[in-house]
Amino acid sequence: MRWIVGLGNPGAAYQHTRHNVGFMVVDELAKRWGIQVTQSKCRALLGEGNVQGTKVVLIKPMTYMNLSGESVRAFLDYFKADVEDGLVVYDDLDTEIGKLRLRYQGSAGGHNGIKSLIQHLGTQTFDRVRMGVSRPQPGMNIADYVLSNFPKSEQEKLKAMIDAACDAVEFNLKAPFEETMAKFNR
Repeated sequence: MRWIVGLGNPGAAYQHTRHNVGFMVVDELAKRWGIQVTQSKCRALLGEGNVQGTKVVLIKPMTYMNLSGESVRAFLDYFKADVEDGLVVYDDLDTEIGKLRLRYQGSAGGHNGIKSLIQHLGTQTFDRVRMGVSRPQPGMNIADYVLSNFPKSEQEKLKAMIDAACDAVEFNLKAPFEETMAKFNR
């Protein structure tokens, strides 16, 4: 079984914000694969399906970003799943809007959702797709920035980035993560 978790915040107010690109990728994967992400379990919305002969679970934690690790830990315990079979998709301030950075380990880098995952998984080693949202203008509050919607001028880059992230996730279902990083890190 493979599991893909997109980090974000629940609720319509956050739906189109920079902090919710992880949810956006899960939603697009669900659409591509015909999976309904509606099952409420493990403090998350889950969707299960079979993709390219592989059982896949899509996860959207409903704990809010800063507590994402609680939901993922509950999922792993309930399904007796392995950290090594997962992929975490989330926003990254240090990556330019529209770009992806795939990594298999590292610190939280100030990202509270990743901090929570590291705390609850007990490791910094897990596969991740970091989606660029760029840094705010000097003087702008970071929390306000990540909770703001993407402006019209960034919509095209956002869509291309979501598509690329979905392509990377699909590629990784059949290829090792190192090969996926080589193909999708540009």
